[in-house]
Amino acid sequence: MATRATWRRAGRLLLKGLGVLLLVPLLYLLAVLAGGLLTANGDWRQSDDGVPIFIRTNGVHTWIMVPTVTADMDWRALAPADHIKEPRLNGNYLAFGFGNRDFYLNTPTWADLSFKTAFAAMIGGGPSLVHVDHETDPVEDEYTRRMTISREQYRRLTRYIRDSFQLDEQGRSMPLIGRGYGWSDVFYESGRSYNFVRTCNEWTGEALRTAGIRAGVWTPLSQSIMWRVEAGDEEPACARGGPA
Repeated sequence: MATRATWRRAGRLLLKGLGVLLLVPLLYLLAVLAGGLLTANGDWRQSDDGVPIFIRTNGVHTWIMVPTVTADMDWRALAPADHIKEPRLNGNYLAFGFGNRDFYLNTPTWADLSFKTAFAAMIGGGPSLVHVDHETDPVEDEYTRRMTISREQYRRLTRYIRDSFQLDEQGRSMPLIGRGYGWSDVFYESGRSYNFVRTCNEWTGEALRTAGIRAGVWTPLSQSIMWRVEAGDEEPACARGGPA
């Protein structure tokens, strides 16, 4: 009898453990959904006369693309062309992204992705990097959306991006020379923390919210960013709580 009771207790503990394992990802997904539905800066509209920026995705990760030089910001001091493998590929736009250091450096292609790296990037913390890619004349396509923001919004956006860089004692950015996915990109040391709350896409969302641009209140997934960007000036119907 004692043995049978012991097995019953063990069975109950096992079921409780499995329940917790199922509950945690479910709660996370519900939080992701809620964070995407709740809106920050819901009254934002594009500017008629401002700065054109782009939001780009590869389906998993997002970047913010901004002009290399404007009256309000010249990025060439922070991310000069001589930091990339082929300086002649410098363009009139820069694409900024943020992510886990280990994931960035050890996953040059999806084929290189290991379970350990993915799991650590999903739930862990650790050092982070800023990824910068030099672009020329970006255009809208299925992966890229354009928006025009006011100069004041752009100044706020540039401050957020600039503050993501870790600087040395001379105030210079700290590139990982030779480390990039191609000839026109490079990684930089970042002083911001990376974790399961501030993911690569939440960095994008936080940048947009800080600038006063409409975004979800928490955007850990690429889709959390892009569905609002693709809505243009119109707030998505499900976020407004009424029909389109």
